Amino acid sequence: MRTAFFIALLTVSLSACASAPSRVTNACAIFEQRDGLFNNWARDAKKAEREFGVPVPILMATIYVESGFQPYARPPRTKLLGFIPWTRASTAYGYAQALDGTWLSYKKDTGRWSASRTDFGDAVHFVGWYHNQSHLKNGIPLADSYNLYLAYYTGQAGYARGQFGNGVKQTAQKSAGMAAKYEAQLRSCGY
Repeated sequence: MRTAFFIALLTVSLSACASAPSRVTNACAIFEQRDGLFNNWARDAKKAEREFGVPVPILMATIYVESGFQPYARPPRTKLLGFIPWTRASTAYGYAQALDGTWLSYKKDTGRWSASRTDFGDAVHFVGWYHNQSHLKNGIPLADSYNLYLAYYTGQAGYARGQFGNGVKQTAQKSAGMAAKYEAQLRSCGY
């Protein structure tokens, strides 16, 4: 009986990990829904903030804009002949929508060889690492959510060349707005 209870509890716990939180526009609610012993998003985000200096609201806003906190997010498939599902526009995957090559660079640079793009702790660490790289390579202040997102989306070299259109700028504004909203929320709930 005890074994069956443990298996049921484990199954329920793990199934909650595989989906997005239900209230992704509220940082306090996100952290309340993911406050487990092994799956504690607030702890993971604060750890990334301490290591890389990027504020938690900016880390969370980047993930919100990139994947909506969906662990298995991918870009939509293109269509062949207008209706046959074909290739994807990029290799972006997971919470952070990290590209294959960038993810490999992150693993090499940090030594986190077992990191997974579908694990929130790894994804938020990646976002912190990438934003810190933007700070080091392009001089973007760690609290500048707008420009950090521009560099995140366009890449370090693309940002340095100023290669971003209005659509990217609008998305960067969305990220900056969400970071400000998350910051106010987290202040109010004490995270």
